[in-house]
Amino acid sequence: MKEQLPEDKYIEETTELWRTYSNNRETWAQQAQEDKEFRLGRQWTTEQKKTLESRGQAAIVINRIHPAVESAKAMITANKPSFRVSPREDSDNKTAQAINGLLEYIWQISDGDQVLRNVVDDYYVLGMGAMQVYVDPMMDMGKGEVCIHDIDPLDIYIDPNSRDRFCDDAENIIVSRLFTREQAESLYPMYEAAIKNSSTDAQQSDRPTTDRTDEIGLVFPETTETETRATFGKNNEYVRGYERYSKIVVNMHRVKLDWSEEEDLIDDANWPAFLEKKFWIINGQILEREEQAKAIADAVVKKYAQQEQQADKQGVLPPKPPKLETVTSYDLIKEGRIEEVVVPTRRIQMSVIMGDKLLYKRLLPTDKYPIVFFMNQHTRTPYPVSDVRMVKGLQEYINKTRSLIIAHATTSTNTKILIPSGSMDMKEFEEKWAQPGVAIECDFDQGQPVPVSPTPLPNELYSNETTAKSDIDHQLGLYEMMMGNSQVAPNTYKATISLDEFGQRKMKSKLMDIEVGLKRIGEIAIPMMQQLYKEEKYIRLLRPNNSLSKFAINKKLYDDKGKLANVIHRLDVGKYDIIVVTGSTLPTNRYAQLEMYMDAYEKGIIDKMEVLKKTEVFDMEGVLERTDTIVKLQSQLKQAQESIKKLQGDLQTREREAYHAKQRAEIEKFKAGLDSTSSKAKAAGTVFEKRLDDAMGQIKKEVREASKDTTKNGTPSKKAQ
Repeated sequence: MKEQLPEDKYIEETTELWRTYSNNRETWAQQAQEDKEFRLGRQWTTEQKKTLESRGQAAIVINRIHPAVESAKAMITANKPSFRVSPREDSDNKTAQAINGLLEYIWQISDGDQVLRNVVDDYYVLGMGAMQVYVDPMMDMGKGEVCIHDIDPLDIYIDPNSRDRFCDDAENIIVSRLFTREQAESLYPMYEAAIKNSSTDAQQSDRPTTDRTDEIGLVFPETTETETRATFGKNNEYVRGYERYSKIVVNMHRVKLDWSEEEDLIDDANWPAFLEKKFWIINGQILEREEQAKAIADAVVKKYAQQEQQADKQGVLPPKPPKLETVTSYDLIKEGRIEEVVVPTRRIQMSVIMGDKLLYKRLLPTDKYPIVFFMNQHTRTPYPVSDVRMVKGLQEYINKTRSLIIAHATTSTNTKILIPSGSMDMKEFEEKWAQPGVAIECDFDQGQPVPVSPTPLPNELYSNETTAKSDIDHQLGLYEMMMGNSQVAPNTYKATISLDEFGQRKMKSKLMDIEVGLKRIGEIAIPMMQQLYKEEKYIRLLRPNNSLSKFAINKKLYDDKGKLANVIHRLDVGKYDIIVVTGSTLPTNRYAQLEMYMDAYEKGIIDKMEVLKKTEVFDMEGVLERTDTIVKLQSQLKQAQESIKKLQGDLQTREREAYHAKQRAEIEKFKAGLDSTSSKAKAAGTVFEKRLDDAMGQIKKEVREASKDTTKNGTPSKKAQ
């Protein structure tokens, strides 16, 4: 382990390291500053401009680099990056999801989209972008927040011996810039007295300057109107600040709990508190929370009380109830229940210095530098090459070609006349030549004036300028069709979509540089979150569809008696891996993607929510709600229509049944009438037959009687006659 230096020696060492690193990066810083100025239009040197003006040519700038950088930046940052957190061990997966949401929350409160745009801009222009993870102790009402922000690469001084893309092998990384004392006091208000009493011998700006001419009034940090290396204010107004990050080896106590197999690393500062941490033992079970231990003890006491009653009935000795013992970590370490090993561990030490005053030192809970570098053309040094530097020659060729074309056009519109020497007064000739319709008197004895026209420029010169512009775009991974040039687009819709996707393949190489940096951001942010967020915290996230989601970390659960029962979504438990979704920030052809999602929706593979996510509908929740309402109303209407049809059918059936019943009733009534008539007819017939029978009987009786009288007297009686 490296021995800690006294405070004054440490400040002196930091200042000396800054000077050494500054001298080593001077060439790269000069080129990076020139690349930045070149991108913004400072593309002619003072000497070049004087030479052109002496030739009567204009130092014109046709800036092709700036729109190309903006187009590439727009493509790389088209979408917000997505993080995926997975537990490395069998930890709570829900906690991993909470951490995933917490990373998104940090991205939102830090305005991560703009931070990423600034980093990508530096990536293309300076060759290196830088993003820092830090803790702002004054946010969230003094509770603190983990945040991210971008850093100007020209404020960063890296160990020149570093070869790693993330500078993991660097001995030190220093962030240094000039502050006004008011700025420094506002940034570190708790160290106001130390800042007021600080002094520095490094007040000169370390910003490089170039010999590029400026006609648009560009202003950069720590520069004056004359672009000098002197301070940009009075010496006593400014103080140089340093943030120094160093990798040191510290002794950490690795502990392992044999009853839960959990492991943890504890530093020397927190080791005494861990030794005094209390545990509770009952029936050989070790418990870490007092509330849980007392609840189990009460249950055990009740159980043994029942066993004691049974023992009294049986006349045997009752068992002895176990006692709830309170022990400390120190006791458990002596008993061997907690295994402790002292291991050397790498950690990042952060120190903040203002002038000649050390404000504070802090040990970060990570072995990775909190400043993440996004290297472009990495040369295995801390001095990468930018895309702007790769195309500066082409841009200068475009400017010179255009200047030559303009000079040729100017010459062509002003005809040159060759006049014999001494034949005319040149001043008078030039004045009259500029006036239209004026006769000029000439003496042709000494020769006739001859007009001279410049040689036409070859067409190849114009095409070369177009080729140079295309080469700049290709160097940055852009193609004409990707920037909306319809002249080079295919005739078919499918072919256009395919070529647009193929054109992004080179851009995906750039995207990989960005994604590995974002992954490193997540890997650094998680241990910082685990160290900072110890208390219960509610997170609210505004989704792109205008919906609000809410979740809690370190949420405390209480039982019916108001006692703490459990804590869920604890951030300080478990190790987690970070995954950045591939292609997350690149743009996609929304029409092709929407068509694919619509086809999947029609086939029932996905729902309408997934389809709406791929559109630009802002009020997605409102659309879904209204759509659901419409669907419900349509369903209700369909059901009502079906019910009406059913009722109409039932009504028709009832009407038919009623009609048939009425007909049957009339028939039955008619039948009843017929039956009555028939009965009467039958009765009358029966009566008639009876009467007839009676009449016949009477006649027959009379005939018999008459016959009897004739037989007795021998002569017919009067009745017989």
